[in-house]
Amino acid sequence: MSTLETNSIGKYSGNNVSIDDALNLKSYTTTQRDALTGMVAGDTIYNSTTGTIDFYNGTAWFATSGTTFTFAVDFLVIAGGGGGANGNGTEGSGGGGAGGYRNSYSTESSGGGNNAETDLTLSPNTNYTVTVGAGGSASGTGYGDGGDGNDSVFSSVTSDGGGRGRVGGAGAAGGSGGGGGGDGANRAGGTATTNQGFAGGTGFGSGTNNYRAGGGGGGASAVGSNASQSQGGSGGAGLSSSITGSSVARGGGGGGCGPFQNNSSGGTGGGTGGSSGGTPSSGTANTGGGGGATGNNSGSARSGAGGSGVVILRYSNTKTITIGAGLTGSTSTDGSDKVTTLTAGTGNVSWA
Repeated sequence: MSTLETNSIGKYSGNNVSIDDALNLKSYTTTQRDALTGMVAGDTIYNSTTGTIDFYNGTAWFATSGTTFTFAVDFLVIAGGGGGANGNGTEGSGGGGAGGYRNSYSTESSGGGNNAETDLTLSPNTNYTVTVGAGGSASGTGYGDGGDGNDSVFSSVTSDGGGRGRVGGAGAAGGSGGGGGGDGANRAGGTATTNQGFAGGTGFGSGTNNYRAGGGGGGASAVGSNASQSQGGSGGAGLSSSITGSSVARGGGGGGCGPFQNNSSGGTGGGTGGSSGGTPSSGTANTGGGGGATGNNSGSARSGAGGSGVVILRYSNTKTITIGAGLTGSTSTDGSDKVTTLTAGTGNVSWA
């Protein structure tokens, strides 16, 4: 069999070609391809940047498919936590629920008792949307609910914002549910999104002497505690992840409030609930923790706001990420992987 020869862009010039011979197209990067000269319609190359077969139609180069190169990205996507409620002294106020917690890393747990999710298979040189959800607002001065947390997004993965704590009613639904606020009857905590978190605790409202209390907000790994007469429920526990290389706990619910009590604890990242007239705390930033509740007859206090969410991405250190405008983030290295932590904003990321 004769030896085949190729011209500068890989066209065979020999006449004796066996069907058993491999088709060895000339390989070029996209930059090298675009610098070629003297092409004619029908010239064909292998594009080593995109893993595609490209042909020249006499005017421009065209790929015969989308990129054939893909890579895996692990993610931890946590939404903003819900804000706690501010009661009026005779009605209990619930703590805010944690933001939805979705995790694909290793064999760790995801929220709501779910196993780790499947990582995402992505393509290079493609934009993927990221949104880091803000925490729900604190209540206004005086009597009122907190605000719901905001969703966090990475590509096709959405984590739901935490449910707000309520005064005198059932807690709001969310990634994890907000705590219910007793108002003469026991009021259920808000429901949670399946595989993202747990429900809020029930508010206590059937006691004598108007001793009523709010339930704790739900957390990523546990239901918020129910309130008792005068004692607000603790926030549900969060979850730990080592996706960054170090174990960090996030996604705890906010503590509820009763008229007369010691502070009720929040789950990890969740705010502490205050007594009537006391001072609660907000959820910790970038944990998705729920805000703590309070109650105040004079209307001079505010409840705790929900903590903002976070999006953490882990991928091979052979890849280089571009963080688009509108996003705040940083990248570090852990072993053979890179880890990008995005802490605020909305925008696109892409890899090369």
